[in-house]
Amino acid sequence: MPLSTTSRLLKTLGDETRLRILNLLRKGELSVGELQEILNMGQSRISTQLTHLKEVGVLAHRKAGRRSFYSLCTCRSLALIVQVLDDSDLVDEFRADDAGYQAAMEKRRQESRSYFDRVAAAFDEQVLPGRTWEGLARGILRLAPRARYVDLGIGDGMLTLMLAEVAESVTAVDVSPEMLRQLESRARGKGITNVDTVEADIVDLPLESDSYDVAVLSQALHHAHDPGQALREARRILRPGGQLLVLDLLAHGEEWVRDRLQHVHLGFTEADLKQHIEAAGFEHVAIDRAARDPQPPHLMTLLATGQVAGAVEPAAARR
Repeated sequence: MPLSTTSRLLKTLGDETRLRILNLLRKGELSVGELQEILNMGQSRISTQLTHLKEVGVLAHRKAGRRSFYSLCTCRSLALIVQVLDDSDLVDEFRADDAGYQAAMEKRRQESRSYFDRVAAAFDEQVLPGRTWEGLARGILRLAPRARYVDLGIGDGMLTLMLAEVAESVTAVDVSPEMLRQLESRARGKGITNVDTVEADIVDLPLESDSYDVAVLSQALHHAHDPGQALREARRILRPGGQLLVLDLLAHGEEWVRDRLQHVHLGFTEADLKQHIEAAGFEHVAIDRAARDPQPPHLMTLLATGQVAGAVEPAAARR
């Protein structure tokens, strides 16, 4: 890094508020509103400091509807930033900000949980982008039967119950307790007994590592604020040789889904989805266009698969 660039960066880092912002962003992506709430500062002050940090090229920025999100960029100066933060004497401020960050993450989870609890009873009656039977069926055909499955972000539980018909067991994970109650009721009605439910966020799974054969994320990844972390968690809980299946929307411009359906991301390009999956540690990643919704706006569903390195142990051998 040129000396002049380093000097400019160090000068920019000589501000307490900017250091606090950077320390928060190294934990994860945050919106301007979340930074305001955590730091208890006005929008104008936060925006000014973000502008200074953008000017020295240390922030990544994306728009999500009316909201702006910021994160640390993966740039050459990142190591210097981390060193400055680690050497900072703002211990008390960082500790207070960490508590605020945790509160902001819990607020996100509560908002998501509240939405899905509200719509749970009628979820299977809604017209939702990406709910294509063709896409689901094609995905299931790629999976090995009689395995231990985990369904991450179950929605109405339709896929969970389909998997249960061929699986050794299915663990259904969702942030909404009402969604899980609806699934349990439907499973009882069908006489299905091999489904367990877990209330959790897909980016922070209370599940043991190396414990499943197949992880499924069906139209769930676009709800995650950090898709990479959700995929890393899926990788962690899969056994060697385990399989990943992702069904999600191809990138689109339907902004209305953010507010009405709580989508964080407007789908993914094939390249971005593949990059996310490979970065999480999966091999042999393949992306296909599975099916287009028959109803407007005719969104396309992507089908992605990947595998954990190593040989999978046959289910029969584990009994």
